[in-house]
Amino acid sequence: MPEHCIVHRLGLMEYPRAMQLQNSLADEIAAGRRPPSLLLLEHPHTYTFGRRGHAENLLWSAQELEQRNAAVHWVDRGGDVTYHGPGQLVGYPLLPLGTPAPVDPPAGGTRLPQADYVGYVRRLEKALIHALENLGVSTHTIPGMTGVWAPRPAGRSAAKIAAIGVKVDARGVTHHGFALNVDPDMSYWQGIVACGLAGYEVASLAELLPLPLDMEVVIQTVIAAFGETFQYQMMEAPIG
Repeated sequence: MPEHCIVHRLGLMEYPRAMQLQNSLADEIAAGRRPPSLLLLEHPHTYTFGRRGHAENLLWSAQELEQRNAAVHWVDRGGDVTYHGPGQLVGYPLLPLGTPAPVDPPAGGTRLPQADYVGYVRRLEKALIHALENLGVSTHTIPGMTGVWAPRPAGRSAAKIAAIGVKVDARGVTHHGFALNVDPDMSYWQGIVACGLAGYEVASLAELLPLPLDMEVVIQTVIAAFGETFQYQMMEAPIG
């Protein structure tokens, strides 16, 4: 019987509140009081910088950010700058990848869990590619880059449709996750050099499909693909 993964739908949630919730739930998962969990939500207009972020990749002034009601946060995930906003499905998997091991020889401490962090990112990509295929869009990865990409006509570079940035804490629990562009306001990417990659385009499902998809259809498809890829039995429950 596959292990359960609890899905919590959070609707539109401010970024700091979502980070607080991740940390709280990760504490419970690390302590064995909660099963693996997947948070699905949307954020108000937000730019986040990861650990390798460069401030110069934010192109808009403070005045422009204020006019567009866009917040900026520096966070502890990998990667550079990305955008979150309404119409984008954000997923935060909180999964136990491993447990801290005692230091050898014993010296009164532990070392970081031995876990396949890169393999975890590759599985996130695989789950999203599978979900997008079921939604009618063929996508792929690019060697040496993180995320999921949609092909463009000849002469144009591939466009990123899903960004991934993760952290695995000292207890082996994953934080942060993925952002899938369903039908967001694409003009907000003009304010950044997305993921620090100049010259690459960004795409959304709304641009690639002849008819718009309801967010509910996307959510259900992503949940199913995530469960299949990570071999979880997915169960939805309210947060509490």
